[in-house]
Amino acid sequence: MNAPLDQETLHPADTVPQEAAREAAKEAPKKRRPKRDVDGWVLLDKPVGMTSTQAVGAVKWLFQAKKAGHAGTLDPLASGCLPIALGEATKTVPFVMDGRKVYRFTVRWGVETDTDDSEGQPVVTSDSRPTREAILDLLPAFRGEIEQVPPCFSALKINGERAYDLARDGIEVELAARTVVIHSLELVEQPDADHAVFEAECGKGTYVRSLARDFGRALGARGHISALRRTRVGTFPEEELIPLAKLREVSEAMDDAPPMYALRPVEIGLDTLPSLRVSPAEASRLAHGQPIILRGRDAPILEGPVAITAGGRLVALGEAEAGEIHPKRIFHSGK
Repeated sequence: MNAPLDQETLHPADTVPQEAAREAAKEAPKKRRPKRDVDGWVLLDKPVGMTSTQAVGAVKWLFQAKKAGHAGTLDPLASGCLPIALGEATKTVPFVMDGRKVYRFTVRWGVETDTDDSEGQPVVTSDSRPTREAILDLLPAFRGEIEQVPPCFSALKINGERAYDLARDGIEVELAARTVVIHSLELVEQPDADHAVFEAECGKGTYVRSLARDFGRALGARGHISALRRTRVGTFPEEELIPLAKLREVSEAMDDAPPMYALRPVEIGLDTLPSLRVSPAEASRLAHGQPIILRGRDAPILEGPVAITAGGRLVALGEAEAGEIHPKRIFHSGK
């Protein structure tokens, strides 16, 4: 039975992200430092309670980098894989963001919130709790291509304004359903009647918070995300992630020098693309915005985006079409 959530008491574990958020908000880069040309990727294990923007700022400060960005926002409640691009690596961000992402998440049954996670305000409750069999019977309906309505509290824009800004102002937000792809979805465990842990591999644009909300509604149990961890983005696995605390520890041990050991090459952002080696002369043509032609009996047959190297160095991102390579982005790292 569903009821207004006036007297609902959240599980103690569900308050942890909110407390962590308050602690993380206290952390900020301490002082201005001279900026440097730094090119590469940092595979950050983002802590709970920190926004993606705060995480990028912290890494940018540690490396004294002039330019930085990230490949896919993680909510403050979430931990895990936040690939951060520095310098020339920012040119490869779209290809990392297009990659599949893997999440492990816990759904708290009995409570639906306005944000679809434990940081929001409760709106509906249910006394019902789903059985393991009911959950397993439901999951096939959420695999493959599905229609999903994003959370009201999301970064999507409505008439030029962020949905979460409108929602915070008390304006009713209606977002249209859109097609997303769930490549795999499994029930991992049920630690107790109120919680279930899932793992999902998703395509671009999927909201895990919406999955939790829709699971709860379909099962008549209501639900929200109480814990969320991203374990993979594209080809970047969990075992290669580096905690922010470790980066800070190494930097402090070296008198605030950048922790360069953690910097990965720019080209790992293009690992999913075919690679093409060219001569120095061809690399020069591409660098000047001129196309090159793939000649010869052994010339590769390529179509679409391609990563181009010369002398073991990434020089350009090109588009292959009808035997020609047209430069789209030129890389200047390594000069």
